[in-house]
Amino acid sequence: MAGMEPAISTAAPANPACVINCTWYAEDGSSRPLDLDSISDVLQSEAKGFVWVGLYEPSDAVLDKLEEEFNLHPLAIEDTRKAHQRPKIETYGNSLFAVVHTAQVVDERIRYGETHAFLGPRFLVTVRHGASLSYAPVRARLEREPELLAMGPSFCLYSVLDAVVDNYLPITDSFRDTLDSLEKDIFSDSYKRRTVIRLYELKRELNKMRLAVAPLQDALAQLQRSQAQFVNEEVRLYLRDVQDHAARVNDAIDTLREMLGTALSVNLSLVTLAQGETVKQLGAWAALLAAPTLITSWYGMNFAHMPELGGRFAYPLLMLGVGTVCVVLYRLFKRSDWL
Repeated sequence: MAGMEPAISTAAPANPACVINCTWYAEDGSSRPLDLDSISDVLQSEAKGFVWVGLYEPSDAVLDKLEEEFNLHPLAIEDTRKAHQRPKIETYGNSLFAVVHTAQVVDERIRYGETHAFLGPRFLVTVRHGASLSYAPVRARLEREPELLAMGPSFCLYSVLDAVVDNYLPITDSFRDTLDSLEKDIFSDSYKRRTVIRLYELKRELNKMRLAVAPLQDALAQLQRSQAQFVNEEVRLYLRDVQDHAARVNDAIDTLREMLGTALSVNLSLVTLAQGETVKQLGAWAALLAAPTLITSWYGMNFAHMPELGGRFAYPLLMLGVGTVCVVLYRLFKRSDWL
């Protein structure tokens, strides 16, 4: 009968392990699990609602099944198989294909992944690859607020994008805290090789993160301007907020990259200055040792007639002369800050 919800089994669906979530969301916010095989039947019914499928590193067979059930474009499916795409938004007929990079800290290192999303008038498919946090908390929050689910799958896509961008913020904050903790070692009088290595590692990680965040701003702007009718107009305002957050993260990354570059330069300059001071001190002490060595070497030559050899006070006068030369040189070097 027209307008009635499709008959959906409440039993646990027998979906592959890579299918994390496959749910039908009705207009009133209620949800029911689905089998992949029943997706097309649900979409062809006249019941109001949408399907949200969440996958993690799906097999080719599952992607082929989704292509058949949602009538997805083969080029978008091919990009999802390869899973090495830059952040982008592409429109394929009645669906929109989005790619974003995810990041999370694992064992004190940033690991990167990708989320591919297919958005249609009555469906949303999210495919996660690599290091990516689950979107179960996002779904749980939406299920607690049915009025948000009523905005359709485009609002769910916004929620996913918002979660991805918000996850960048604690990472940039941790970079800032790490840089602050390294400042003491940067300005230390002693050279620490580990400090330079850590600064380089931080800058390398920031460069990688910038490659994930910078293109995302253009993709979000393109999504806001998309002429697709299934992107709710109210959702476009929310997408603008996500773009602002992404711009803030990108600015923070650029600032930290500049600070790290400056820190590396300062550390190198301080090390060079410290080495120069050491060389000056070594040169000064070498000069102090060279003066008495030169004088006494004259008296080590086998000549019968040397000045003052026959004098009674020759030896004390020689010692006094050598001492005077050393004292004068020491005072000169001290005045010149070489010692």
